[in-house]
Amino acid sequence: MKIKWLKTPALIAAALVLGMASPALAQEAAEAGPAFDAAATAGEWAYAIDNMFLLFCAVLVLFMQAGFALVESGFNSAKNTVNILFKNLMDLSIGMILYFIIGYGLMYPGDGNGFFAFGQFGIGGNGAEIAEAGALTLQVDWLFQVAFAATAATIVSGAVAGRLKFSAYLVYSAILTAIIYPISGYWKWGGGWLDQMGFYDFAGSLVVHACGGFAALAAAIVLGPRIGRFAKDGTPKAMPGHNLPLATLGVFILLIGWFGFNPGSQLAITGKDNTEAVMLIAVNTLLAAGAGAVLAMVVSWVMHRKPDLTMAANGILAGLVGITANCDGVTNVEAIIIGAVAGVVVVMGVKLLDKLRIDDPVGAFPVHGLCGVWGGIATAIFGSYGDGYGNWVAQITGSIAIPVWAFITMFALFSILKAVGMLRVSKEEELRGLDIGEHGEEAYHGFQIFTSN
Repeated sequence: MKIKWLKTPALIAAALVLGMASPALAQEAAEAGPAFDAAATAGEWAYAIDNMFLLFCAVLVLFMQAGFALVESGFNSAKNTVNILFKNLMDLSIGMILYFIIGYGLMYPGDGNGFFAFGQFGIGGNGAEIAEAGALTLQVDWLFQVAFAATAATIVSGAVAGRLKFSAYLVYSAILTAIIYPISGYWKWGGGWLDQMGFYDFAGSLVVHACGGFAALAAAIVLGPRIGRFAKDGTPKAMPGHNLPLATLGVFILLIGWFGFNPGSQLAITGKDNTEAVMLIAVNTLLAAGAGAVLAMVVSWVMHRKPDLTMAANGILAGLVGITANCDGVTNVEAIIIGAVAGVVVVMGVKLLDKLRIDDPVGAFPVHGLCGVWGGIATAIFGSYGDGYGNWVAQITGSIAIPVWAFITMFALFSILKAVGMLRVSKEEELRGLDIGEHGEEAYHGFQIFTSN
């Protein structure tokens, strides 16, 4: 998004600078007299504030990794906790290195043919020559973008819990963050063919979440369900998580982190237009989350005669995913509607997976895949100004292309891993738990957990 110049009259800018700066700077300004360039100094302040704003938002998005780790481990068996936490730790670590080496250059090449291009290895400079309002150093831009790449990668972790080999997960996370996510990300955020069509995805309902969500679906299908998840006649059998307090805390952490994810995507906070946009985005984000939780609770309550904490928790995440594509351009009421629909979608998505006998322990595909697609479609329904709002052709195209790209490439990858015997742990390891079988350590020291179902 193009960032607007800081529009502050010179006298007001000078007063702000003198008030916020150190006494030494004020002294310098006074001694400089008429030659003191208040507008230039205000521009430097805006430059610093915008870069600090994006740094803060990047840290919030990185903090979401803690939320994912708690949600995924809490929603699964205690005997697989170390494995899940380890996967979250390593997909971030491997992903950030590979996104630095190749992914960033694939996603933001500068020029390209619209479908695929490569700009450079690494970040390509430190941006030190840029010092004006609304400008960003390449360093902080990379930091913000790598946090998004890590989010896309870690979505799959919960969907494959309890039966995927650790080595296979490392291969997957390396390929997704280095190649798959950056290429489809370039289609929109790097100025590729979807962007040229007018496709709009402000903060990544599709670019980030649907990419990870459909990769999770591919993994779950190829991998197959956990032992005991479905009866012989296909009836789903509940396999409750071992620690709902941890999972709920993780949801709250994700909610907080989303205030870096969505408001940070404005890329600037100085100037009236940017400030107002950031505040609208923040409020819309929260309203959609609440509406998602309420509707998910109500629908699951009606269906099961009791309110379900896990459904409401996923409802919050569903609302957040749904609003991410359009949070900058819808009203507060429209944000509530988008979140409410997402809350219904996630419950129906979980039920659909059960019907299809696809095992997704944390609901990664319904939350991130289906609600990501809903976010793209909602962008065409709501809002009335350019950049894809109301552009049904562009929005439908993007809402199909990115999920299909992620699903096909990841289905092929997991199928290859399965063919060479690298995909799934043995039956004995699965029953005993991946913590012992894969890592030889326990999350809860002093006892081993063994189950036959």
